[in-house]
Amino acid sequence: MQWKGVFPALTTKFTAADTLDIPLFEKNLQAQLDAGVSGIILGGTLGEASVLTVEEKETLVKFAVERVEGRVPVVLNIAEGATREAVKQAALAKQWGAKGLMLLPPMRYKSDHRETVTYFKTVAASTDLPIMLYNNPVDYKIEITLAMFDELTAVDNICAVKESTRDVTNVTRMLNRFGERFRILCGVDTLTFEELAAGAHGLVAGLVCAFPAETVALYRLVKAGRYEEALAIYRWFMPLLELDIHPKLVQYIKLAESQVGLGSEAVRAPRLTIVGQEREEVLSMIQQQLAVRPALPDYKAIAALV
Repeated sequence: MQWKGVFPALTTKFTAADTLDIPLFEKNLQAQLDAGVSGIILGGTLGEASVLTVEEKETLVKFAVERVEGRVPVVLNIAEGATREAVKQAALAKQWGAKGLMLLPPMRYKSDHRETVTYFKTVAASTDLPIMLYNNPVDYKIEITLAMFDELTAVDNICAVKESTRDVTNVTRMLNRFGERFRILCGVDTLTFEELAAGAHGLVAGLVCAFPAETVALYRLVKAGRYEEALAIYRWFMPLLELDIHPKLVQYIKLAESQVGLGSEAVRAPRLTIVGQEREEVLSMIQQQLAVRPALPDYKAIAALV
C-alpha cells in the first residue's frame, strides 16, 4: 500500500428509487481507473456514508474490489461514534476485500487528546490493514495535533494522514517533525497545488469524481516539477474546486458529475437535490468552465517520474 497519488473520494450513486445505482457507479469507477488514479476511497463524506447501511457498504466495497482487479487499492472510510462500532467496521472492511482504511476521530463526541489517541490505537490494534487518519477539525471539530501524532508514531499500521486542517503550513510542520514516517495527502481541493508543492505525497480529491483526468494531470505535473503547466490547469479548475469546500459539496459535485456524464444528481435524504436559483448559479459556473476546458498534456507519459 503506497499512500501517494490521487485517491478519489467517490460519490455513492443512487437511483430514482433510492437504491444503489451500480451501473452508474461502475461507469465512474472505470473513468477513474482510465485516468490513472492510485486508489479509491468509499464511504467518505462525498460517499454519503452516514446514510448508507452496512449492507450497502458491503455491496460497494465488494463490487469495487472485483472491478479494480488489484490495479489499485480500495479503501473504506470509517466514521463511527462508538469505538466498538469502528472496530467492527474495520473487521468487515478486511472481510470484504478492502486494502486500507481511512479513519475519522470519534463522531458526535468531541474527544480530548487521551481519548482521541486511545480511539485510534484501539482501532489500529484490531486490524492489520494500513490506516490513513482524516484530520479535519474544520468540519469534524477534533484536530489531530502534532502531539497526538507523536504518540501514534509507535503504531505501525497508522501510515498516512488526509490533511484537511486548511493550514498549508501543516504539511511542512509534519515533514519537519516526522520526516517520511507519515504520508501526507492533501484533503482540500482548493489547496492541491500548494500542498503538493510543499511536499504532500498525494491528494484525497472531490472534484476528481467529475474530472478525473484533470486531477491526475495536475498531480503528476506538480510532482514532475512542471509548475507552469500545472498552474494553467489549476487556475482553470479553481471555480470548480471551490465546490468541494461548501456545506453542500455532495449535491454540487454530483451536479458536476451529471454534466460530464459520470453521475446523476440523486442524493439520499435528508439531503435534497438543489433547485431554483442555487442550482442555476452552480450549473452556470460548471458550464462556463466546461466551455473552456483545457487540453491536457500527455500526463500519463510522466507516470514513471512520480
